[in-house]
Amino acid sequence: MNDSSKFLGGLLSVYVVLFSVLAINPIDRTTWFAENLTVWIILAIIIGLYYGGIRFSRLAYALMFVLIYLHTIGGHYTFALVPFDWFSDFFGFSRNHFDRIAHFSVGFYAFAIAEWLWSKKLVANKFLLFTYPVFVIATIAMSYELVEWIYAAKSNAEDAMAYLGSQGDIWDAQKDMLADTLGAISATILFFLVRKPK
Repeated sequence: MNDSSKFLGGLLSVYVVLFSVLAINPIDRTTWFAENLTVWIILAIIIGLYYGGIRFSRLAYALMFVLIYLHTIGGHYTFALVPFDWFSDFFGFSRNHFDRIAHFSVGFYAFAIAEWLWSKKLVANKFLLFTYPVFVIATIAMSYELVEWIYAAKSNAEDAMAYLGSQGDIWDAQKDMLADTLGAISATILFFLVRKPK
């Protein structure tokens, strides 16, 4: 695996700039903090793993930072209000699907999980190498939806709706989990195509 410290430093630098710009006058400061708290936890884990000796390829880091950037943008606008009309208009959607794309990018972390399992020879066969990262992401997706539920239940109605970004869709949580899982399947397929594990 190539030394990716400079590449990771570059990704972090882009994040710092993006965060600094989008920390100015967010639409809702409470939602901004809640959404960015998720990003800070993810960054702490990535940096902690790096200094703990668990490092990934440049491609794995690039995939992981897609969610970090999208979540930072979503925190500024709230996910339901991100200016994403061009995408909705192009596909004829009546709903802002920026949050679905962000959820799909959650699945990209499956690439790093598969990469780590493969490099450490922690799984016995390709079936486990493919399914384990997907199951991990699906579990994280379900856990996150529970966190959203708890946060929304303890917040006032306006803050809860801004944080959830469900836009009136009663199946929002289930569709979010599906998007996470489909992203994981896609990332794991990419891992098999790029790394060609034997």
